[in-house]
Amino acid sequence: MAAEEENVSQRLDKWLWAARFFKTRPLAVEAIDGGHVRVNDERVKPSRTVRPSDKLRIKKGVETWVV
Repeated sequence: MAAEEENVSQRLDKWLWAARFFKTRPLAVEAIDGGHVRVNDERVKPSRTVRPSDKLRIKKGVETWVV
């Protein structure tokens, strides 16, 4: 079961970059550190693991996405 969980979870900064919300991982890290990205309405670190059940709020400029 633990191996299956590893396959569906990923670092937040990598996920934001892979999903193309940010062009580079350093830009994703900067947004996370600046408080523009929240997971389950909590401020988190770039290394935070995200799972399919998590709610992400991403602010970029005047746009806000809830994923």
